[in-house]
Amino acid sequence: MGPHPAVAAIRLAVRRVLHDVLTDVQRSSDSAPTHPSHSPPSPHEPTQQPLVLVACSGGADSMALASALAFEAPKLGIRAGGVTVDHGLQPGSDLRAAEVVVRLTALGLGPVESVAVEVGRSGGPEAAARDARYAALDAAAERHSAAAVLLGHTRDDQAETVLLGLARGSGTRSLSGMAAASGVAGRYRRPFLHIDRQTARKACMVQSLPVWDDPHNADPAYTRSRLRHEGLPALEKALGKGVVEALARTAQLSRDDADALDMWADQAEPTVRDAAGLLECAKLYALPPAVRRRIVRRAVTEAGAPAGSLFARHIEEVDRLITGWRGQGAINLPGKVVARRQGGRLVIRQG
Repeated sequence: MGPHPAVAAIRLAVRRVLHDVLTDVQRSSDSAPTHPSHSPPSPHEPTQQPLVLVACSGGADSMALASALAFEAPKLGIRAGGVTVDHGLQPGSDLRAAEVVVRLTALGLGPVESVAVEVGRSGGPEAAARDARYAALDAAAERHSAAAVLLGHTRDDQAETVLLGLARGSGTRSLSGMAAASGVAGRYRRPFLHIDRQTARKACMVQSLPVWDDPHNADPAYTRSRLRHEGLPALEKALGKGVVEALARTAQLSRDDADALDMWADQAEPTVRDAAGLLECAKLYALPPAVRRRIVRRAVTEAGAPAGSLFARHIEEVDRLITGWRGQGAINLPGKVVARRQGGRLVIRQG
C-alpha cells in the first residue's frame, strides 16, 4: 500500500526539485575550470555529496517539506539538513526554535541549526522580519556550502503574494509572485508553489508530525494575515471557488511576460547610456514604456533605493522627467535617492 495521496504529492514535488538541484550541481561542476597542477581525484575516493537545507519554522508547510526532504534526499545521494530562524519577536521563541531543531534531527536531517536574528524596522515589521530571515538563511547556506535551500511556500502563499502586488500597483513583476527558484544561482527553491496549504497540513497529520501555528499568521495587525483570513475568503465568497488557483496561474503568466520584458530591458540599456554612463532622456523616450520603466527602476535601486520600498508611483514620477519634462524639480525617492533631469540626461544618485 502506497503513501497517503497528500504525502505522495509533497514527496513528488520535492523529488523533482532535488533532481533539478543535482542537474545544476553537475552543470556547475562540468563548467568549473580545471587546474593541471592538481591531480584529478582517484576513482576510489568518495566525492562529497551535495547538501540541501530546508528552512523550517515548525509550521505545517515547512514540516511537510522537511519530512519529504528527509525521505527523498538519501535516495538521490543528497545530504539533507535544516535551519530554523529565531526572530525573537515572541516570548519563548528561542525554546520554540530549539524544539524545531529536535524535530528536524528526529527526521534524520543533519546538519541542523537554529539561528537567532535581530529584526529591524525598515519597511515595516513583515518586510523587516523577511529581510532578517533571508540574511540568516544566506549565511547558513554559505557556512555549510549548501547547494540549495528549500522553502515551504504553497499555492495559497503565491495567491496572497499576487494580491498584495496588485494592491500595491507594482506592475507585472510584482504580479508574478514568487519564483520557483530565486536568489544567488537559484539558491532558494520552492517545491510547493503548485500544492495547496491544506495538502501540506494533511501530510503532517497522516505522518503524525507535530506542527506549530505561528500566532502572527492569525494576527490582524499584519497585512498578509488580514488578506489570508478576510480578503481571500471574501473573494471566494463573491467569485466562487478557484480564486487561489486562478491567482497562481496569473503569477506564472505574469512571470513569463516579466522575464521577456526584463530581457528586452537588459539588451536596450547599453544603447540609452552616453559615454559617461548617464541615461539619455531622448533615447529612453523612444523605448516602449514597460521597457523604459524597467531601466529606470534598475537605475534607482542601483543608486540605493530599497526595492521593497519602491512602488509604481515612484517610477511614474521619475518617468515624467523623461516623458513630461516641463522644468520640474528633483524627485525624492526611498533610501534618500534623488532623481533629476540635467542637460537631457537622467541623473539618479543618493543624497
